Amino acid sequence: NRVWVGLSKETAHQLGTPISSLTAWCEVLKETYPSDVLLPEMEKDVKRLERIAERFSKIGSIPEIHSENVVEVLDRVVTYMDKRTSSKVVFTTHFPKERMMVGLIPSLFEWVVENLMKNSLDALQGQGNIDVVVGESSDSVFVEVSDTGKGIAKSNWTRIFEPGYTTKTRGWGLGLSLSRRIIEEYHKGKIAVIRSEVGHGTTIRITLKRREGDE
Repeated sequence: NRVWVGLSKETAHQLGTPISSLTAWCEVLKETYPSDVLLPEMEKDVKRLERIAERFSKIGSIPEIHSENVVEVLDRVVTYMDKRTSSKVVFTTHFPKERMMVGLIPSLFEWVVENLMKNSLDALQGQGNIDVVVGESSDSVFVEVSDTGKGIAKSNWTRIFEPGYTTKTRGWGLGLSLSRRIIEEYHKGKIAVIRSEVGHGTTIRITLKRREGDE
């Protein structure tokens, strides 16, 4: 754990200088080419790098949780991913109109949702649907990320959250393990596969307690 925390914080530190430089160059480009339509997207990518660095800096610490509207956070992630994904992948959302307040560390929760979407994209193998749903019960809010991909055998529904488990040729199999840690340890919630069938897609649900205001 100490090695992991040290590497994470050093990564955040090393990212700081080039991110600051990119931010400054974006400002120069805006002054030189004020009407360029690509610059706003470049700025979004730089902001994303800042959030990635922030995530790494939080590993090993106990970040403060605040009441957040989970719909707004999810909408931000879906919009970003949709613009940077093939048009053969269709994102759909089913969000309630009212605010859904839960206790969140936004930068880390976004990381979890991005991990789920990236796994869905891998499962789709280039085309299909990703559906994001927000619902509620009496004391909880749930988020479901579903895809029409290759699915998961039931014997592996819990194994996918274990460190090192992966079906990919690249990667360390840490994404879903970290996602579970972020949801269960930092947010005191739950994350699990609730539906999956080989060849017919997967649904993963995150469940969080309602929270109307900061304590």
